[in-house]
Amino acid sequence: MPVLVMKFGGTSVATLDRIRRAAKRVGVEVAKGYDVIVIVSAMSGETNKLVGFVNETSPLYDAREYDAIVSSGENVTAGLMALTLQEMDVPARSWQGWQVPVRTTDAHSAARIEEIPTDNITAKFGEGMKVAVVAGFQGISPQGRITTLGRGGSDTTAVAFAAAFGAERCDIYTDVDGVYTTDPRVEAKARKLDKISFEEMLELASLGAKVLQTRSVELAMRYKVKLRVLSSFEEQSDSAGTLVCDEEEIMESNVVAGVAFSRDEAKLTLMSVADRPGIAATIFTALSEAGVNVDMIVQNISEEGRTDMTWSCPVDQVIRAEKAMQKAHEDGVINYQELVADKGVAKVSVVGIGMRSHTGVAAKMFKVLSDEGINIKVITTSEIKISVLIDRKYMELAVQALHDAFELDKAA
Repeated sequence: MPVLVMKFGGTSVATLDRIRRAAKRVGVEVAKGYDVIVIVSAMSGETNKLVGFVNETSPLYDAREYDAIVSSGENVTAGLMALTLQEMDVPARSWQGWQVPVRTTDAHSAARIEEIPTDNITAKFGEGMKVAVVAGFQGISPQGRITTLGRGGSDTTAVAFAAAFGAERCDIYTDVDGVYTTDPRVEAKARKLDKISFEEMLELASLGAKVLQTRSVELAMRYKVKLRVLSSFEEQSDSAGTLVCDEEEIMESNVVAGVAFSRDEAKLTLMSVADRPGIAATIFTALSEAGVNVDMIVQNISEEGRTDMTWSCPVDQVIRAEKAMQKAHEDGVINYQELVADKGVAKVSVVGIGMRSHTGVAAKMFKVLSDEGINIKVITTSEIKISVLIDRKYMELAVQALHDAFELDKAA
């Protein structure tokens, strides 16, 4: 039988009624002749509650016990989903990560999937099981301990199963009905995309769009897994949602596919750094070791042996960055005059595979922002993306103006 993977996020399984609703969707696919692997998240709010229990019990917790606790939310959902399907006379069985087994690294709370053997589940399909309900977000380490994949890890679990089982498709059910040209809460004219390329989705996910976890898109692109993003609260059709696929499957597309934004960014500048070979490596190694997620980087022209180094990072990591730089300065590793932090910036990006073959996108973007009186603080580009840092108070204006300028409310 062909295999279909269906993933239901926390809002889709938040109550028993919603689990029943999700189970009915699974039943429809079983009736079409599929063997179905269902990946479930914890019921909405459960993981946060469990994390709160851990922090209250042990602020400096053992990561192995953290994983054992926070992974339990998915186990509950998997069992309830299997019971619900059984009540509908659909042969179903729940599976925890260690039972499959989902083999991962031993990086607790941030593990990566290394292997998903298909033998156990395939054997049960052969014995008449129609649905394997797998607890997402979790696996087992080489030491035999339960691991978790990081927040949003159920998306990654779903794509990994689709790749391992050669699934026809991986459907991600969530609380939105697809991928939009930008966040509809910021721009009312945002349009749902019927299709989007893996590369565009990867950029949008990494730049702030919260529809899919970045690692899940990376996996889908590597193993050519067709992803479909759907709403669990709306009637479905074969053309519902947004299909994430190879760009060759998209006949026509706009030059720009979407506008992404990240609200809570910060810009830090090391003023008058002693410039020497390896100084950039020294600075960003210290930041990496401090757990600072650096994004945009700009180095000014060196004058008289001194230079300025600017980078962006999430605003909640500024204190870590400041401590790392202060320690490096005190240890005599980095010689600089001052570290200036601007915590009031946002990142706005335009993304589109059409940029490869069309010129003038950057010029148009910069003119639009200029016409709105928005000053650009930092610019970075890639083959299919242009990102700028601007004052946070202008973020919504920038998103709306760019959405209008690139006519993203209109199909190609």
